[in-house]
Amino acid sequence: MTLIWGGLALGAVYALVAIGYNIVFTSSKTFNFAQAQLMMVGTFVAYTGLVTLRLPAVVVALMAAGAVFVVAALEERIAIRPVKEPEAVLVTTLGASILIDGVTQLIWGSQPLTVPFFGSDGVLTLLGGRVYPVEIALIVVTILIVAVLAWLSRRTLLGLALLGMAEDREAAMLRGVNVRRLAFGAFAVTGALAGVLGLFVGPKTFAVATLGASLALKGFVVVAIGGFGSIPGTLVGGLIVGMVEALAARYLGSEYANISVFVVLIVILMTRPAGLFVRARERTV
Repeated sequence: MTLIWGGLALGAVYALVAIGYNIVFTSSKTFNFAQAQLMMVGTFVAYTGLVTLRLPAVVVALMAAGAVFVVAALEERIAIRPVKEPEAVLVTTLGASILIDGVTQLIWGSQPLTVPFFGSDGVLTLLGGRVYPVEIALIVVTILIVAVLAWLSRRTLLGLALLGMAEDREAAMLRGVNVRRLAFGAFAVTGALAGVLGLFVGPKTFAVATLGASLALKGFVVVAIGGFGSIPGTLVGGLIVGMVEALAARYLGSEYANISVFVVLIVILMTRPAGLFVRARERTV
């Protein structure tokens, strides 16, 4: 059971990155390659606030949300809004991710930094397995975020507007939706959320300048498995990736963990090319 808890917590981290991918994709049909880097910045801000400045966790959460909000807003203004072609956005957001990696390394260095969890650090025994409180927190927070976003997308005017944008951007504009402002808001809010989540992700992964690159790839795999634009799919995709990686590392060896994840991805895409929670639509020509 200890292995299962570890796999679920790891999958929750990947799912949190994938949630950011999907929110931006739903609002603007843009894939933000720098989403994992935004979460990485959140872990470093959490380290600075909790360890260097010794601030209360609530203050650090607000500080991280504000800092990453600004970074995300700048990225949207500089790397996304001026670009007209969707394919070019992939290049500019990839460039933004590399830039954030470099700036982060210049500010905080390349050594892994331990981010303390603001809750308890003691090991718990739960359902016959040993688990850290931060791992439970990651699982619970991920489930709550998915549940809240699923409710917002179906029960609120804002969520329906975002779904309308995803279905037909021009039709949404004709219905009075401020597409540009809403897309910018979704992008910046996703950044703020990534900043807050740095307080939960940092204690699990450490704050290190290579974190963004490693999380970006696994987050993309989660999105591909669950389906682009599907928030519930990120939860299931994260569960699959986390568990496959943990089980492969335990029984096959750590060198087979990534290979096993991509084998599962290929098998799923061969049977469900659009992902588990997205139905492929036939196009009439």
